[in-house]
Amino acid sequence: MARVTREMVENSGIDVDELVELLVKNAAAELTTFYYYTILRANLIGLDGEGIKEIAESARIEDRNHFEALVPRIYELGGELPQDMKEFHDISGCPPAYLPEKTTDTMKILEVLVAAERCAVRQYTHICNITAGKDHRTYDLALSILHEEIQHESWFSEFLGEGPSGHFMRRGETSPFVRKFLE
Repeated sequence: MARVTREMVENSGIDVDELVELLVKNAAAELTTFYYYTILRANLIGLDGEGIKEIAESARIEDRNHFEALVPRIYELGGELPQDMKEFHDISGCPPAYLPEKTTDTMKILEVLVAAERCAVRQYTHICNITAGKDHRTYDLALSILHEEIQHESWFSEFLGEGPSGHFMRRGETSPFVRKFLE
């Protein structure tokens, strides 16, 4: 734990234990989403599914990167991850992104994907609201993840016919906003 770091966050008026709990729940959501997106991506088949597979893969990898970026901050603030993977899964800040009953229904898979991203947008917006002007490092991290989650939601909602996203599929490296936390 970074003692002075935690002290400064506490002195800013943030309940650090509550913040750490939110960060752990979001780390759980990111890791479980990475797992579930692996299954969802594998089931994006046929003419409809193939067009979405690469975007789902970018979101999947970026969610893993979000997990990797959150872990150091959790420990810096004196928190830790649960020792049991099932417990970790079950405290996720977002519901599991389960494969729909009809596993080849691309539109249903897209609905699962967009629902997961919308939950993430809500979670990181909440963390940003708590930390803005008080905990600069956690705010920067949450805001960086939020930027990517908003893009993920936009990608998938566009395929559901909700309008143009204004965002384009990633080419090359993933996590343009979060990358700085992975070094």
